[in-house]
Amino acid sequence: MTTQPVTPPTDASHAGKTVLITGGTSGIGRAAAEQFHAAGARVVVTGQDPSSLEAARRELPAGIRVVAADARSTADAARLASVVAAELGHLDVVFLNAGIARLAPFEAVDEAFYADHMDVNVKGVVFTLQKVLPLVREGGSVIVTTSVADAKGSPNLSIYAASKGAVLALVRSLAVELAPRRIRVNAICPGPTHTRIQAKFGLSPEIQAAIEKDFSGRIPLGRFGRADEVARAVLFLGSAAASYINGAELPLDGGLMVA
Repeated sequence: MTTQPVTPPTDASHAGKTVLITGGTSGIGRAAAEQFHAAGARVVVTGQDPSSLEAARRELPAGIRVVAADARSTADAARLASVVAAELGHLDVVFLNAGIARLAPFEAVDEAFYADHMDVNVKGVVFTLQKVLPLVREGGSVIVTTSVADAKGSPNLSIYAASKGAVLALVRSLAVELAPRRIRVNAICPGPTHTRIQAKFGLSPEIQAAIEKDFSGRIPLGRFGRADEVARAVLFLGSAAASYINGAELPLDGGLMVA
């Protein structure tokens, strides 16, 4: 099943806001960057892949700042905070979206495989947020990308699922800890979604197509999601419309979790 790109909304629901998106040069992060920008926000996105960074700088609207930063590096996190402080002054929305997902049977997992997932998916969230948190204004919103894998078991994704489960626990704790500062912390929980991350599984096009057909048959809506559909939920959680939502994980999976 193929999907067509959807033009970002052009409302002004985030006019005057400042937004940071990690992993914002492709996929869900990039779609969110485009939609926040279209909604009036000033946006900074990060990435670490040179080709994605170059494409983002060339293709994203001129008002979106693209910064090279590796989620695994605390030094990069500190440098990112300095860039945001100098160029934006403060933050209203932090979307912690940078992540990796690789397939491996549990018996094949080695320390490097484990460390890659935990360093990007967990350490990256912890220390990026820690460094930029002083810039988040009262009433701000932090949004973290988790996954249906943190609740729905899947073979060959054990370490990825564990990393996302750790992040969800962090979201719930921080939702309570940061509430006195009126900073809300929530998660989006995408199911199968068309993004570049699927290409990194190393599967042949034929196997990928077979997997998509199988998954789509188990999703009540009958298809994979689109990055722009997930991004719209990020805009919602970052908006005043979600002012009483805190500590939640919002499934964006076409009904897969309940099927």
